[in-house]
Amino acid sequence: MSVLVLASASPSRHALLKAAGVEFKTVPAGLNEAALMDDLIAKGSKAEAIATVLAEQKATMVSRRLPGETVLGGDSVLELGTDILGKSSDMTALRLLLSKLSGRTHQLISGAALARDGQAFWHHVSRVRMTVRRLSDAFIDAYLAEEGEKLLGSVGGYHFEGRGVQLFESVAGDYFSILGLPLLPVLAALRAGGLLET
Repeated sequence: MSVLVLASASPSRHALLKAAGVEFKTVPAGLNEAALMDDLIAKGSKAEAIATVLAEQKATMVSRRLPGETVLGGDSVLELGTDILGKSSDMTALRLLLSKLSGRTHQLISGAALARDGQAFWHHVSRVRMTVRRLSDAFIDAYLAEEGEKLLGSVGGYHFEGRGVQLFESVAGDYFSILGLPLLPVLAALRAGGLLET
């Protein structure tokens, strides 16, 4: 069986696949996510479509460089009311976002896609409902100080598998999708494609 290629530098996606026993190598796509997202939002795209396009673009970009290889791309966006948001550009923007999320419910949309030879041939998108508890300014300051700039690599600025879980009052949906990858559908697709034992 050939080895899967992960088109992402995300530590959480890497950890999920490794823990699941998937053999893979990592080749980050280097996609300008913010520019593509801005373009899609300007064209009126919905959150599910944006997450799917971002995941597919990562997978197809890397698959063009690695003929014959199966490449997995993943991405997440956050939907807060009518706003669709990606990663925060800096810590000031992240602090503002956490203040905005405080005491409110948002949706986290995670997309995954598989591609080969520059063509996406499978995708999946999941939606998780996430309610942030009321956060004090002191908590936000302490959280940002302790977690630091690594939070800028995550949509919403939370690492749910770590201290970020303290931000939440409740969640409804797939745990793995919160970490950035709808893992069970991905594993099913890899089995269907012969990359994992059935």
